[in-house]
Amino acid sequence: MFFDCKDRRAVVTGGSRGIGRAIALAFADCGAKVSICARGAHALEQTRSELAERAAVAHAQTCDLAEPEAVKRYVDGAAEALGGIDVLINNATGFENNREMWEACLSVDLMAAVRASDAAQGFLARSGAGAIINISSISGLAPSARNPAYAAAKAALIQFTTSQALSLAKSGIRVNCVAPGSVEFPGGFWERCKNTDRAAYDQVLAGIPLGRLGRPEEIASVVLFLASPWASWVTGHTLVADGGQLLT
Repeated sequence: MFFDCKDRRAVVTGGSRGIGRAIALAFADCGAKVSICARGAHALEQTRSELAERAAVAHAQTCDLAEPEAVKRYVDGAAEALGGIDVLINNATGFENNREMWEACLSVDLMAAVRASDAAQGFLARSGAGAIINISSISGLAPSARNPAYAAAKAALIQFTTSQALSLAKSGIRVNCVAPGSVEFPGGFWERCKNTDRAAYDQVLAGIPLGRLGRPEEIASVVLFLASPWASWVTGHTLVADGGQLLT
């Protein structure tokens, strides 16, 4: 347990696998009530079952975060299940969506965060210690010839974080961002890359000064810090967690 989150109510979009799953489980381990959403019902239920073993309340709801009305329905449902919202983590990505990449990334990586934040704002303001953490990427801090849509959406999310932090400060809501580097987990992009394009995987690995890809739990620890009282005077900040990847 990193922090005492007893009675805190955390909502994690894209919470069924990878970084989102690790964040949800970390909050549960610290005593929080947790809600997650995702498009895939099977993985969502698997993670909900894990949460139910750890959290006082574990709520899950399928949601296509590219659909504006679905986002509001999910946030309202999560608030009802948890008895309010103290922390919102905007984690979902459209990077591997079957839709055209620009539409998917802008709809999910950026606009889902905008819509979820709007839907949760009233609940967060009533919390008395509301916090939003947006999950961006180091791709939003550097040019990307391979994934320009993803990079542009993540860059916009970083900029949105600063504007959000300024506009919501009067409501007592802190807003921060985490920019992970390359994170590997079962079924994720980098695991598949290791198995199908080892040269590309090894090239990325060689560019990380700490000598390995990250783990979802390491990003979850950063999120917990930003959501905790230990970061009570931190807002509008983007914290990079990348093993030094941006340094090379």
